[in-house]
Amino acid sequence: MAQGLFTTGFTVAEVRAIQEKAKQLVLEQKTIMQWGEGGTSAQKQFSMPPEKVLEECRYALRRLDPETYGRNITRTRVSFEEA
Repeated sequence: MAQGLFTTGFTVAEVRAIQEKAKQLVLEQKTIMQWGEGGTSAQKQFSMPPEKVLEECRYALRRLDPETYGRNITRTRVSFEEA
């Protein structure tokens, strides 16, 4: 669930730039990098996985510009009727 990391202090343009970079990493399949040499191996992970960045960007864009990106849905509807 998004925490609103990019809602304070970020403009729509900045959030879109972050979103575009995360999308590029996902499309290039660079979400986790691994390599090995002579019996040793290393792995590099991002501080925030691109999938989480995309989720946070979607949340921030809806908060910063709801007319363009739609409103965040914060309600849950429950039905107790039998299906």
